[in-house]
Amino acid sequence: MKHSDSQLGHDPACPWHRRARDAVGYSLRIRLVLVFMALAVTVAVVFMGGMQKVVALGWKEAARPLLMDYVDRLTAEIGSPPSIERAQAIADRLPVTLRIDGPQIHWDSHPDRPRPDWMSDKVQRQDHWSRDDTGYRLLQRTTADGHHIEFGLNALSWDKRPRIAWGTLTVLLLLTALAFVYVRHLLRPLDDIRHGARRFGNGDFGEPIPVRHAHRPDELGQLAGTINTMGEDIHQMLEAKRALLLAMSHELRSPLTRARLNTELLPESPDVLAQRAALMRDLGEMARLITDLLESERLAGRHAALHREPTDLAELAREVVAELEVRHPGATAITLLVPGTLPTCMLDRSRVRLLMRNLLDNSLRHNDPAAQPPQIELRMNEGVVEIEVRDHGPGVPPAHLPHLAQAFYRPDTARQRTTGGVGLGLYLCRLVTQAHGGTLLVRNAEPGLRVTARLPCPDGAAQATAGAPG
Repeated sequence: MKHSDSQLGHDPACPWHRRARDAVGYSLRIRLVLVFMALAVTVAVVFMGGMQKVVALGWKEAARPLLMDYVDRLTAEIGSPPSIERAQAIADRLPVTLRIDGPQIHWDSHPDRPRPDWMSDKVQRQDHWSRDDTGYRLLQRTTADGHHIEFGLNALSWDKRPRIAWGTLTVLLLLTALAFVYVRHLLRPLDDIRHGARRFGNGDFGEPIPVRHAHRPDELGQLAGTINTMGEDIHQMLEAKRALLLAMSHELRSPLTRARLNTELLPESPDVLAQRAALMRDLGEMARLITDLLESERLAGRHAALHREPTDLAELAREVVAELEVRHPGATAITLLVPGTLPTCMLDRSRVRLLMRNLLDNSLRHNDPAAQPPQIELRMNEGVVEIEVRDHGPGVPPAHLPHLAQAFYRPDTARQRTTGGVGLGLYLCRLVTQAHGGTLLVRNAEPGLRVTARLPCPDGAAQATAGAPG
């Protein structure tokens, strides 16, 4: 099932957060990069936290006596009573702050900056130096004359922390970008596999999927090689089927022609007249089936040749209805709806005749005799001519609608046996429509089935002819 643009997160009208969510949901690359980022951040946080704990528990215990001795030396250098000049010299020389409180001096080395929270409750809860009875002796001293000297780290020494954080973030983003490029390189064969599978699905087997490092392929290379092998097998199978159908169709034409000739030579006596008519009808059905098989194989090729000529669709529709009246008594009641003016389009007249014949034949087979007769409507819509045929029968279960235009598909085998047909009618209609660059739409009309063939008609605007209403 193909995803639409809105499903893939490319709809401009969709909110950005929903587009981002859809992009992550449908992109294997983005999910791999996000997993890499989450793993990298988790490993970094766990490693740094663990190392910090290990280092902290080790060197703090070793540095405690050194720090206490150093603080004692600084206190002795300041003197008792404290000397503001010596304290200022220490604050200028070292990345520390000093605060002196006492009966004679109240001085702060950095009064314009907030007081360090070295001894705050938050630090005391986190720092094991401040949770014991030596925390006071580590960071504060009392002189002999009663002055309290409090040491702290200068806030300017931590000014580089934001730069370090931004640098770390930049490195992480750079690593993420490199990871995305590398993951994209690793998964690039998936794009080739997707494009190749799409080509195979469209019937183009001429170009295989490239295999990276074919002499020693990785898992994706092995997958590409396996799909190439599958594509070759499918191609050979389709070519064999096509050759078989063409051979059978050609070989059946000669005995069928002889059987029709012998049937026409039968005497027209009353006792064999009914059998002769039934035999001629069956032989005609077989001839049309062989023609449909040959035509389907011609149109299924990549180079289906069209003989385009100016085509009056209204006149062609009347001719097809007249031909069907010979085989279907109900064809005389078909309603033809044509606008007042319908342009003459450059189309393949014989293929469009086949398209109309199959659509109308299908509607006649399945129309409810007690309901309204089938109808065919021709209309022009922005350079595209639409041929729409509707019946008033039971319709088709919704689950079967996407498969109706496939070759030999019959949603109800018993019904097809009673009404005739082998599942080539709508398939041929789809091939004719696609050969002209158009589309075929099948949907329920409730009641009945509505089939619309849209064929481009670029020359129709300049070649308008009058069309009589049906």
